Amino acid sequence: MKTKVLSLLVAIMASAFTLSAQDALKIGYTNADYVLSLLPEAKQIDADLKAYEKQLQNSLQAKYNDYQTKMAEYQENAATWDDLIRTNKEEELTSLQQNIQKFTQDAEQSMANKRNQLLKPVYEKIGTAIENVAKENNYTHIFSAGAPGFDVLLYAREQDDVSNLILKKLGITPPAAAAGN
Repeated sequence: MKTKVLSLLVAIMASAFTLSAQDALKIGYTNADYVLSLLPEAKQIDADLKAYEKQLQNSLQAKYNDYQTKMAEYQENAATWDDLIRTNKEEELTSLQQNIQKFTQDAEQSMANKRNQLLKPVYEKIGTAIENVAKENNYTHIFSAGAPGFDVLLYAREQDDVSNLILKKLGITPPAAAAGN
């Protein structure tokens, strides 16, 4: 069984190689996060995300401060309150605590949505530049590299890195240290 599968796989690869021999295979790779980090928009996106995160943190801190104040009041006065008031305050504290937990979860989701909203047009711009570089330089494939654990590319020659071509296509001069491409 294994030999049949292996034979079939070799036959498929051989025929694919024969077909692709007519069209020269040219493979390049890039690190989209590296390209993104050098775009002028990246600084503004980072600043916008930090400002949004600060707003969310301030709201959360206000909710937490309110909870702390009411908890201190409860701890200070619970012994003197009758059962109805104490139960009411306990329910209020539980509600505030749940509100804080929900706000925290919602804030994390909102932050992710904001990040995606801000990055989508930039990644589309990078994608268009990658496509143009590939077409202009006759690359048949461009792989993604640079995210440890998520690399699509396991090995590549340095001269096949097209990141600097993409940066140039976006009108950005690559840093001198990485200008070998």
